[in-house]
Amino acid sequence: MAAAMASAAERAVLEEEFKWLLQEEVHAVLKQLQDILKEASHRFALPARGSGGAVKQENFVLSTSGTDQVKGVLTLQGDALCQADVNLKMPRNNQLLHFAFREDKQWKLQQIQDARNHVNQAIYLLMNRDVNYHFKTGSEVLKLMDAVMLQLSRARNRLTTPATLTLPEIASSGLTKMFTPALPPDILVNFYINLNKLCLTIYQLHVLQPSTTKNFKPAGGSILHNPGAMFEFGNQRYEVSHVHKVECVVPWLNDALVFFTVSLQLCQQLKDKISVFSSYWNYRPY
Repeated sequence: MAAAMASAAERAVLEEEFKWLLQEEVHAVLKQLQDILKEASHRFALPARGSGGAVKQENFVLSTSGTDQVKGVLTLQGDALCQADVNLKMPRNNQLLHFAFREDKQWKLQQIQDARNHVNQAIYLLMNRDVNYHFKTGSEVLKLMDAVMLQLSRARNRLTTPATLTLPEIASSGLTKMFTPALPPDILVNFYINLNKLCLTIYQLHVLQPSTTKNFKPAGGSILHNPGAMFEFGNQRYEVSHVHKVECVVPWLNDALVFFTVSLQLCQQLKDKISVFSSYWNYRPY
């Protein structure tokens, strides 16, 4: 009898604690998440603004750990690459090739756009459960956390996982038409985000003559193609002869990735707290 009473008293205490968790702590965590994700969202818009309220332009110097065959400066304005000024020293003859974006052109970085959209969707989900909303079950909280975590994981993955492209896809990209002077037909370029870095890859191509005895095997999709990769484009076969990869660190992308990690941890910790209570009951109270 005493054991049953103790069990009932213990259960009542647990139920009160669980009610407090749903009514108070959940909202405190949601508020904390909103604050962090709003900071992340501001990073994508760039908090420092120039005259007229336009998003500030930032210049980044390209660098590589290898040779200095590629030098240049990239200008980023939010999610748009608004200028790329690049010098390439040709390996074969040391001839200097210079190319830059036309003044009327900008290249939208889809990875940044998508990451920002996922962050804003996560914020929207959190704001739909404001401080006046009454969570009735733990299951309701778990579903919300799962939905928020899905958006945050997608945002992080867009920055950490560049698209895999085939060489014909790179060759047919609108990026090739953005430069002045126009890129030579034996040069391909590709821009992408990898973690907190803005990367530029330049491919130098060698035309494969119809009489060549080389076994032609088109390369598949890849983030970075290696010398020797072959492809066909415009009824002409090519082989990659040289690959130059240069990059620059974008500090606010690093900030955003840290915010994603902290937010995902907060979501998981709240899920764990909710789940702990279920282990005290023989049935699923949520």
